[in-house]
Amino acid sequence: MLTTIIARAAGLALALFLAVAPETAAAQGQPRGYLEPLTPENSLLLLVDLQPQFAFSVTSIDAQALVNNATGIAKAARVFKIPTLLATISAQSFGGPFFPQVQAVLPEARPYDRTMMNAWEDSRIVEAIRKSGRKKIIIGGLWTDSCVTLPALSALGAGYEVYVLTDVAGDVNASAHNFAIQRMVQAGATPVTWLAVLLEWQRDWARAETRDAVLQIAREHGGNWGIGIFYAGAMGIGAK
Repeated sequence: MLTTIIARAAGLALALFLAVAPETAAAQGQPRGYLEPLTPENSLLLLVDLQPQFAFSVTSIDAQALVNNATGIAKAARVFKIPTLLATISAQSFGGPFFPQVQAVLPEARPYDRTMMNAWEDSRIVEAIRKSGRKKIIIGGLWTDSCVTLPALSALGAGYEVYVLTDVAGDVNASAHNFAIQRMVQAGATPVTWLAVLLEWQRDWARAETRDAVLQIAREHGGNWGIGIFYAGAMGIGAK
């Protein structure tokens, strides 16, 4: 009798749990689009305020690493023909020009200069995103807790899927950066790194049209992975 009562109680508890527990990400309010991989056909890159004035006070990431990562994702966007928007704040009077290393990769991408911290409040940027037809917005920039977070939250509110480049972003200290990432994740954004995005766009090494360019980006900006690729090539490892 006691065993039966315990079994029934356990069954009832399980039934109650299943009744209230979310079964999928969609049940938690997460759009099903997040289950779809990033592709060259569904992605848009938005880089905001990668400018000297804001980089001066960043301590959450090494300045060289920040420039390297930003240049790497810019080159990836060029290879995969990803629509890319650059944005600046008061470039002529305060912030300074966009990182020249990134601008050199994307010379045709003229930055949208503005005064408001939230790039989403610039109707030109919102209209350009709308016209692209892309629903997956990949955002990086400075500082994480303001000029990255604010447009990310606005984009989420407008129904877009947001992917935050955690290593193409920085702030005045690690806490400011980390809590900003946490805030965006809690709001529904997905944290990613630039190398992860590069590989997700490539997806299959049989795609010869972009494979060599991806490996070259890795050699130039991929850190230890790039060194490994260089070593393998120099030593003939994997050569037919």
